[in-house]
Amino acid sequence: MARENDARPVGADPRCAFPHGAEAGIDQHKPFITPMLTPVALTIACFAAVAALLVADWRGLAAGRAIAKLAASTCFVLVAVTLGALEFTYGQWIVGALVLGWLGDALLLSRAPKAFMVGLAAFLLSHVLYAVAFASGSLSMPAMAVAALLALVFGVGVLRWLLPHTPDNFKVPVIAYVVVILGMCVAATGHAHASGRWAVLAGALLFTASDISVARDRFVEQSWVNRLWGWPTYFAAQLVLAWTVVNPTGGTP
Repeated sequence: MARENDARPVGADPRCAFPHGAEAGIDQHKPFITPMLTPVALTIACFAAVAALLVADWRGLAAGRAIAKLAASTCFVLVAVTLGALEFTYGQWIVGALVLGWLGDALLLSRAPKAFMVGLAAFLLSHVLYAVAFASGSLSMPAMAVAALLALVFGVGVLRWLLPHTPDNFKVPVIAYVVVILGMCVAATGHAHASGRWAVLAGALLFTASDISVARDRFVEQSWVNRLWGWPTYFAAQLVLAWTVVNPTGGTP
């Protein structure tokens, strides 16, 4: 005999009244939480590799430095991939940018000028792909206009500080790099303001800050202190941008 409060039609599948298997005591959030364990673990592994990188660099262990840096870089690429980034356009642009970041990290393990130049080109293209990813979504033109003005002031200040220390053959590439990364920040501002996805802007700004440490270490004063704050900032930026493939409601943009 049916219970009076059972509103199901006769013959209906009893599981229909209990979505997500609630009648069996299954956590309704489990289908989402379980796949998230892998990118979370990769994020933790990335930070652990960064800690190892700093120790190896401080102790002058070249092999340990290379292994730890590439391990950390591999982790941020895999974070985006395991979050399903390759399944949609925005995510594909982000993965492309992250892979170019991995390549730049590998090239910058060398202090050779040619390796640095190619690494600089890899990161420049990475910023271009990030900007394309942000522009593929909604944009706020007023926010971008304000950001462009601020970026102009900031960029002029950075170049006035940096160019006197930069060798002549690096001046044009450095100027181009500053223009591109600030353009990426402008696109991130427009997208963040229009969509409410402020993690995009946070990642872009962290990336910009980390590049200041690279420039200072390369052209102004080589010091472990530059890398002490620059590397954690850089890898945090890449992780934040990798995680932007997940929107605030837990889906994908």
